[in-house]
Amino acid sequence: MPDRPGGPGFRARVGPPSRRTRVLLLTAGVLAVLFLLFVMFAGLWTDWLWFKSVRYSSVFTAQLWTKVGLFAVFGLAMAVVVGLNTWLAYRLRPPLAAMSVEQQSLDRYRMGIAPYKKWLLIAVSLLVGLVAGAAASGQWRTWMLWTNQTSFGVKDSQFHLDVSFYAFELPWYEFLLGFAFSAVIVSLLASVVVHYLYGGLRLQGPGRKASTGAQGHLAVLLGLFVLLKAAAYWLDRYALAVKSGAYKGVDGWTGLRYVDANAFLPAKTILFFVAIICAALFFLTPIRKTWAPALIGFGLMALSAVLIGGLYPAIVQQFQVKPNEQAKETPYIQKNIDATRQAYGIADSQTQAYAPKASTNSDALKADAQTISDIRLLDPNVVSPTFQQIEQQRSYYKFPKTLDVDRYGNGQVGGQDTVIGLRELNLAGVQQRNWINDHFKYTHGYGVVSAKGNQVNDKGQPVFTESGLPSTGSLGDYQQRIYYGEETKTYSIVGGTNEEIDYSTDAGDKQYKYTGDSGVSLNNPFTRAAYAVRFAEPQILYAGAITDGAKVIYDRTPKERVEKVAPWLSIDADPYPVVQDGKLVWVLDGYTTSDGYPFASKTTLGDVTKDSLTDQRGRTLTSVNKVNYIRNSVKATVDAYTGEVTLYQWDDADPVLKTWMKAFPGTVKAKADIPSTLVPHLRYPQDMFKVQRDLLGQYHMTDANSFFNGTDIWQVPVDPTTNTGAVQPPYYMTVRMPDPAVTQASFSLTTTFVPSKRDNLAAFMAVSADPGPEYGKIRILKVPGDSNTLGPKLVQSQFNSNTDVANKLNTLKIGGDSDIEYGNLLTLPVGGGLLNVEPVYVRGRGADYPVLQKVLAVYGNDNVAFENTLEEALKKVLGNATTVTPTTPTAPTTPGTTPTTPTTPTTPGTVNAEQAKAIADAQKAFNDGEAAQKAGDWAKYGEAQKALKAALDAAAAASQQKTG
Repeated sequence: MPDRPGGPGFRARVGPPSRRTRVLLLTAGVLAVLFLLFVMFAGLWTDWLWFKSVRYSSVFTAQLWTKVGLFAVFGLAMAVVVGLNTWLAYRLRPPLAAMSVEQQSLDRYRMGIAPYKKWLLIAVSLLVGLVAGAAASGQWRTWMLWTNQTSFGVKDSQFHLDVSFYAFELPWYEFLLGFAFSAVIVSLLASVVVHYLYGGLRLQGPGRKASTGAQGHLAVLLGLFVLLKAAAYWLDRYALAVKSGAYKGVDGWTGLRYVDANAFLPAKTILFFVAIICAALFFLTPIRKTWAPALIGFGLMALSAVLIGGLYPAIVQQFQVKPNEQAKETPYIQKNIDATRQAYGIADSQTQAYAPKASTNSDALKADAQTISDIRLLDPNVVSPTFQQIEQQRSYYKFPKTLDVDRYGNGQVGGQDTVIGLRELNLAGVQQRNWINDHFKYTHGYGVVSAKGNQVNDKGQPVFTESGLPSTGSLGDYQQRIYYGEETKTYSIVGGTNEEIDYSTDAGDKQYKYTGDSGVSLNNPFTRAAYAVRFAEPQILYAGAITDGAKVIYDRTPKERVEKVAPWLSIDADPYPVVQDGKLVWVLDGYTTSDGYPFASKTTLGDVTKDSLTDQRGRTLTSVNKVNYIRNSVKATVDAYTGEVTLYQWDDADPVLKTWMKAFPGTVKAKADIPSTLVPHLRYPQDMFKVQRDLLGQYHMTDANSFFNGTDIWQVPVDPTTNTGAVQPPYYMTVRMPDPAVTQASFSLTTTFVPSKRDNLAAFMAVSADPGPEYGKIRILKVPGDSNTLGPKLVQSQFNSNTDVANKLNTLKIGGDSDIEYGNLLTLPVGGGLLNVEPVYVRGRGADYPVLQKVLAVYGNDNVAFENTLEEALKKVLGNATTVTPTTPTAPTTPGTTPTTPTTPTTPGTVNAEQAKAIADAQKAFNDGEAAQKAGDWAKYGEAQKALKAALDAAAAASQQKTG
């Protein structure tokens, strides 16, 4: 019987492993390496397939080859420089090492590395080359901007260089300088180690501490270091124009101030020449055979840096600037004001004084009839649960927490304000969760749900204009399936023989096979293996459900698709859906940014775009979060069915966009290519507006003296309808600004300001959000500081403290059985004053959604209404003004024209049927509008005005057709 392991007579095997064991270990090692390589390759390969499927493969290849090129060039350069200097240090070693205890202790190290010194040199060089190459490849944006730069056509006020120098050139030069510093420092360290190891440098013993070879080699490297420092001093002069710091309450204040221009700037110039002289002394060291002049020069340079670069500016600041700071700094403050307003697109903002009246009359309200009729009662941030409860239809659908506001109605710019949401797929609502259901069966959402923004029904619910499953209503026929949306965050496998659940009815599930051309084919087993690795799902490799023709679709949210094909854009946090030409598309706003605009103060996008709805809407993402230049340069669309991404040039004057279009040719279409049916739905983006309003809190002051004194600083008010303490979001509304040049209400993005650390109103701001000549025009109504006009917090307080309102609110709460939810607090300039309107929603305890029950309104500071309908609330706060009939009802006009009475279009000869119908429609709309104004029904009046304009347009078109 053989001895058992560990028992008497057992002998453990000793010595090298058997041949079989070695083969097995080697095989396992090779397989492990191959698997790791395949995992790395799978990511690259699947990315390439994705870019190819969306027809943006040029973006992938341009990025890839740029990164590879930078990695290779700078990695090789670093490896060669470090390797050459290390080899040179070895070649310059003394023939005989000094006999000392120090050198004897180093003998064992020299002997230990002797057999491997060649491979050690190669390994060290490759290592530093890999690190340098990886760092350089991350500079692909800087390289592309430098090589494709476009002139701004604007020069800075200090050095009189084009802004493109600071935005595109200076960052690249600073990178090159940093790389050169790294190469010299690493070479210097490696050389010191080698010289010391082989006796070229000694720390102990009598005589010279450095051999002639070591002395010359290190002196040249130190000379190069000092020469690079001279170059750094020279570049620092220009960097002063984009230097940031806190000043006058602006955290990102950028540009030169008095001490910079009159102390730091000349100091940098002097230090440049000092460094040049010091570098020359180091280069002369091998000839003079002594370190003394070079070390003395280096010491003087260091002393000069302290005295000239540090002490002298401090003296100037203390004894010249502080005693007369305002006079010294105002010229530089003015430069900052002008540059900041230009860089953020607020230079053309128009500010006018506006003293709100406490009451109004019918004549004053005439021009604002459209504003009043289109007051949005539906709060898109509150009614999502209402859409969910009424229109969800199935548990595996959901609506976003915040719905969107768009315009629909007449197919032209200026339609009816509409609250819109998509019925997107919600896998959490699927009752039977498994891999097949999650990725093969439940693949898409279905249909649009929309409602009028200014109306509710008798139950306080939205008046839907598109609803049901499938959706039907005013939007006509369109592809309703939503394969790409804000909630589609996982991959799906479609096509082949796979039958998906299209939608469900009481009769059962409807099946569907995807026919779109998006996705990556899974016919190739190698591709399936790559995606099995990418998604960490081995079933993709062998699942029988994947048949010929099957495709995988992923990266399906609109935001990530646009960010992926345009990595140089920052994308607005709020994509919104549009029904256009029989398609359902997502519209996204893309921003080009820079942090290199001289004298323009910097801001952090992630901070200034936060408000009380940020967590519901999403966050702005940007590769460079701190910027001082921004343009809404691109409008992008993502087809909800095919996932097709299209980029359109929106700002054709933006030099940053032009630069990126050179870097990625063919990826951005011209502005003229935007479909005419899409244009009416384009709007001014929220995140851009929030950046601008944050800057205008201080930069509405265009006079440097006022800015210096800081007596008129504004801030965005805290949202009084929430308890988060976050600022109030901007609101899309149809509004007419009280400007003689503006005769018609337009779709606008609005906000209010309050004085710093006060709650009364300081200003009201609106930007025209409709595409057209007025698009992007910012108008500010500045309220007198002594008017005590109520800001949002005081308006809410006025509501809450009113005895009648409090009693009615308590009645609505029914002893605590219901919850009150306040809708958006809207501020509107109408009739020479300010009207504040706030819808009040009631959610019964245990109820799934809120319903609109009351409307709060206040005109002036004291006249508060809390009524069942908007019409009743307006009648109370506006008094008899709503019942007076205006003498001449006006048809909607374009900005800059004079309102005209509706008249019958005159045409030669007889009137055809189309003209007759249009004339009849115009007369009916005119009569309806007149009756609505007599009754004070502003909603019906607004509808009549729109119908009147449509009828007049139809009559004109019929007339032209006949005469033509």
